[in-house]
Amino acid sequence: MGGLDSLLKTLLPATRFIDYVNTSIGRRAAWLILLAVVVSAVNAVVRKVLDTSSNAWLELQWVLYSFVFLMCSPWTLLNNEHVRIDIVNSMMPKRMRNIIDLIGHAFFLLPLCIILVITGIPFFLKSVAINEQSFNTGGLPQWPSKSFIMIGFGLLLLQGISELVKRIAVMRGLIPDPHEGQKSSLELEAEEVIGAIGNTTDEK
Repeated sequence: MGGLDSLLKTLLPATRFIDYVNTSIGRRAAWLILLAVVVSAVNAVVRKVLDTSSNAWLELQWVLYSFVFLMCSPWTLLNNEHVRIDIVNSMMPKRMRNIIDLIGHAFFLLPLCIILVITGIPFFLKSVAINEQSFNTGGLPQWPSKSFIMIGFGLLLLQGISELVKRIAVMRGLIPDPHEGQKSSLELEAEEVIGAIGNTTDEK
């Protein structure tokens, strides 16, 4: 197993670079949610007050949301905040959770990302070639938003590889578990509810 440990030690610096890139992108992309909210609010006000609307501005809402969703997915995976069945997962021993993560990343996440990147590139290039425009009058060009698929899943593919390498390194005892002691969203919500109930009881 010495060869595996040497390979993992060689790959770990690359995982830190991938983590840094996806964290930087995710933190910046997340702010676009605020812009999406502003655009949505302005669209609603203009529609109600002036009885008019713009297809370009309406389409910008879902373009912004799609961008945030796809660009922040790798960051979400990095922080172990992706959707999982928290109750079942928290009841399993640590080794079993590690094995499930390995299987999930290697046989489900990575193949899916590879397929979407491979199919997403010609999907985008074809749209660029014909300068694809919106079917709605005055709408936005379609090809920029179609690039999000190959870019987003490309970044998610890299993050999946990073998580796979780190998980194996954790199981080999080469690095500490970056999520050790991290509470699930379900546990945090339960604590908030219990705290709120306690505060209400104290007030009474």
